[in-house]
Amino acid sequence: MHKKTYRRKNPAIHKKMKQLKQKKRLPKQPLQKIVPFSNRKSMYYNHQRPSPWKQGIVSIFAVMVIFILAVPALVVQLSKQDNDIQANIEVKDGEEEKQETKNGEENPSEEASASGETVEVGASPFNVSVMRVSNEEVENVPVEQYVAGVVSSEMPAEFEIEALKAQAVAARTFTVNFLLNGEKNDNFDLTDSTQHQVYKGEQELQEQWGAAYQEKMNKINQAVKETEGQIITYENAPITASFFSTSNGYTENSEDYWQSEVAYLRSVESPWDKESPKFTNQTTLAISEVSEALQIPLQDDKAIPIELSHTDSGRVAEITIAGNTFTGPDFRDKLGLPSSDFTIEQNNNHLIFTTEGFGHGVGMSQYGANGMAAEGKSYEEIIHYYYTDVEISQISDIAPTLVSN
Repeated sequence: MHKKTYRRKNPAIHKKMKQLKQKKRLPKQPLQKIVPFSNRKSMYYNHQRPSPWKQGIVSIFAVMVIFILAVPALVVQLSKQDNDIQANIEVKDGEEEKQETKNGEENPSEEASASGETVEVGASPFNVSVMRVSNEEVENVPVEQYVAGVVSSEMPAEFEIEALKAQAVAARTFTVNFLLNGEKNDNFDLTDSTQHQVYKGEQELQEQWGAAYQEKMNKINQAVKETEGQIITYENAPITASFFSTSNGYTENSEDYWQSEVAYLRSVESPWDKESPKFTNQTTLAISEVSEALQIPLQDDKAIPIELSHTDSGRVAEITIAGNTFTGPDFRDKLGLPSSDFTIEQNNNHLIFTTEGFGHGVGMSQYGANGMAAEGKSYEEIIHYYYTDVEISQISDIAPTLVSN
């Protein structure tokens, strides 16, 4: 049997082999120095990119710094803008209040309309006896109530409140002037027709306006109430306060329509009337109708010779038709034309009349007054514009005899 033997290792050889093994190993890499976060001057150090979680911390910190610095500045800017907006709103509100108020007082007509309260006219120092043409009965009406009935009938209730006030003063002036200087009648003072002033009572207006009656009546009553007792005067006497619907762009001098010159009835420009639905009109009449109305012979199978001359306001002063001469106002009245500003075109056996304006054109234009009021003018300014060199007075000062009665 072979016996396995063991040799004792040579110590020298064992040491040599151990050294050789150590030489074959790779040298160990030196450990990197860990830099405290507070000492880092850059997010990059030791030429190596930081780990993702470290980048997230830096980004969050940067956002927090920006937020802390930017938010206060943004708040200040927004606060400034809010103040500017509020200031603009207050200025706008102030401008609107100026138009809605007079002498720093709130407009009571709008207050009453909003609250649904009934507005009554002011106190009446005397009554007016009115002949109701439809039933030939006479009604005794307090003067302020009468003025409200006239305004309701003569001017659209939808007009601006300042225009309604101007109309109320004109209607009251017409009434006082007629009672002092007009033709006397034993049975009544005025009629309710265009012979004087159109007047409608409560029942007629309720039928006309229906559900809108109270609202419209409140507005008109307020206009009458706020001008209580006021009339237009010239040299301490009530004027002939003529008024009409729509001008042709100018009002007419009194002498160009009624032949007599009146100092306060002067022609003025009235551009607001061009917005009136009554500014232009066209009327077609058969030549036979024109012949009958004018009571002159006209041939409808031939061209009719026509010559026109005009006033300073552009209305017809005179017209010569087939050798017959008429004044513009007379010709207008005979044919029932809306205005004395007209042109004529013959089409076979018809005459076509194109007119501008509606009414005689002397005094205050109602649509002009409404246009002025829409621009912020007061009723006093409207009155002084359409009636030259006049004053606004109280009935008690000008006509004490009427008040005493």
